[in-house]
Amino acid sequence: MNSMNDTGVVAGPASGQTSHPHRLRKLAGTGFIATLAAMAATTLAAALAQAVGVDFEIPDGGETIPLPGFAVVTGFFSVVGIVIAVALLRWSARPAERFVWTAVSLTAISLVPPFLSGANTATTIALLGLHLVPATVMIPTLARSLRTRTD
Repeated sequence: MNSMNDTGVVAGPASGQTSHPHRLRKLAGTGFIATLAAMAATTLAAALAQAVGVDFEIPDGGETIPLPGFAVVTGFFSVVGIVIAVALLRWSARPAERFVWTAVSLTAISLVPPFLSGANTATTIALLGLHLVPATVMIPTLARSLRTRTD
């Protein structure tokens, strides 16, 4: 039988890098662990803010943001960050650099709604801080994972 076996040929990653599927799985795994850490840190920070008197009441509708709501929203947007990181790893020549620029820009944009919420000053300041907590967990973790090149 005369056939070519090219299963060992991989066009893509430069020498010294692992295959894309391996790097994607590693990035996703690291991202999900960081997501859990960001969810816990944000919920803890919100609980501490409530303990010192922040009510998290949003005037439109008079509802109060529940503690589990912080975890859910943090988890959702952290997963969005993982998806962005995976896409950049797959299609960008400089994924870490582009991820940091994208994530910092999106974090800056996320700081606008607390100002528009009409909440009291303490709630607004707490919400601003609570936007930064998961960013300080997710951005460096994912950027570091995007820079890692192992065999």
